[in-house]
Amino acid sequence: MSLQQFYVGATGMDAFQKDLMNITNNVANAQTVGFKKSRVEFENLFPQLLEEEIARIEKGSTKGDVELGTGVRISSINKDFSMGSIEMTGKPLDLAIEGEGFFQFRLPDSSIAYSRAGNLQKDTEGNLMDPNGHLLEPPIRIPDYASSISIDNEGRVYVQDKSESNPVEIGQMMLAHFSNPTGLKSIGQNLFIQTATSGEPTIGVSGRDGFGNIAQGALEFSNVDIISEMMRMVITQRSFEIVSKLVQAGEGMLKNATDIART
Repeated sequence: MSLQQFYVGATGMDAFQKDLMNITNNVANAQTVGFKKSRVEFENLFPQLLEEEIARIEKGSTKGDVELGTGVRISSINKDFSMGSIEMTGKPLDLAIEGEGFFQFRLPDSSIAYSRAGNLQKDTEGNLMDPNGHLLEPPIRIPDYASSISIDNEGRVYVQDKSESNPVEIGQMMLAHFSNPTGLKSIGQNLFIQTATSGEPTIGVSGRDGFGNIAQGALEFSNVDIISEMMRMVITQRSFEIVSKLVQAGEGMLKNATDIART
């Protein structure tokens, strides 16, 4: 067994280990609001062409080159932005986007992050924010006198004052859309930021021009399929074990060869 084959085995073990970590993260967030699963993509390292085939069918047969990879690596980890299941909660500040679009939140450095998680809360001043304290963009403040909150499918926010007969509109939520959402960069906390790959966002009103509708009293949960992820986990674990055994077998062969050479 050559040292190159040890290197091939080592790259395989490293790639499968990282794939297993990614699957574990998907499974752990199966019930996380707005979570989007990710998938690891592999590619060969520096494929080489063997000038002679390992075996010839017949003597004098036409020679054909055989491609031999020198290892494997992770080429990318892609997010799957397909919709998760939408469940009704009945809470007025729980929102789900039925279709395309992202909620917008203001980060501490004043940049904008994007999320599918619509489990909003109020701060001490009534400003709408995500569970991690990032304010909704554009900002919307719920006044103290509001006895109820209603949000229509176009994101218009109304509050009811006990002294008034009709609800009062206090703001409108705007959604962001990307031509290539898989190019967004995850920064944790169910938030994403734009990149050159994702392109610039298009801002619009929900329910118009291809944007999804906003549903009040509902949440979009993870798009993770537990059964599929568990099957992938078993396959990845078995693959890791096989590669590990191959490396161990190679180590044994080298040890035996060394012992023979010493005798």
